[in-house]
Amino acid sequence: MFDLSVLSAPYAARVATGAPLTLVAPLRGEGWLIRNDAAHRMVAGEAAVVTGVEPFVFADSPDPGPATDIPDTAPPADLTGRTVLLTGSYEIGGELARRLVRVLPPVLVVPDEHGCADMNGYLEFQLLHGRPGHQLVLDRLLDWLLVCTLRDWFSRPEAVVPGWYSALGDDVVGPALRAIHDSPAEPWTLARLAAASKVSRTTLTKRFTELVGEPPLAYLTGWRMALAADMLTERAATVASVARRVGYADAFGFSTAFKRVLGVSPTAYRSAASG
Repeated sequence: MFDLSVLSAPYAARVATGAPLTLVAPLRGEGWLIRNDAAHRMVAGEAAVVTGVEPFVFADSPDPGPATDIPDTAPPADLTGRTVLLTGSYEIGGELARRLVRVLPPVLVVPDEHGCADMNGYLEFQLLHGRPGHQLVLDRLLDWLLVCTLRDWFSRPEAVVPGWYSALGDDVVGPALRAIHDSPAEPWTLARLAAASKVSRTTLTKRFTELVGEPPLAYLTGWRMALAADMLTERAATVASVARRVGYADAFGFSTAFKRVLGVSPTAYRSAASG
């Protein structure tokens, strides 16, 4: 879901998407993103990601007056001197997405270092005057903006970067990681993963553990269980079918691994997720 707000100073807009991840981008003008008494200045071309379902404030001052909800009115024809704010909310579900969100701060702001401001005029036009069928274009553009924002954040020195994210670019570990991610149901062994990386088993294990924080086969199990947790929320899924989809020949072995990694049985996890 996304929303476009046109704000005129003085303003203190309360943003309550209720989503665990929200993308914030001023398309024109500037303002302050305020959350938990911390104010982050933003200008057109920058983007921010806010994690957590709690509301935050976007204001024209770092010390604004009482915040009010953004009125649901049509944007004015003349945007001169106004701030145009884009917000996109993302419902993050499943273990894979939660792995990512857990390493993000409550608010991250990425400056416009790659000319993203050039895209703002196009986004603004599509949001205000888009032709029929523009919804699909906007969805893809917002997804692209989110991915670019997170990618640029992980390249910054203050970011906490997951080991697997950095390791994807490593000559030794990267091929093994991509093999696991692309084909988790394959009967991977340490020897087969080492062959994918064109190194010895000892070299792969040492380098993989250094960069990712755990040995290759332990990571493989964790990745399979994260995928399985998401699959178990599918209406037609059974424990046996999910076991096969993540590389287990029988449900018993899969259930044992799932409970060891996530602390509950697959059946209990599915019941809790659906409830």
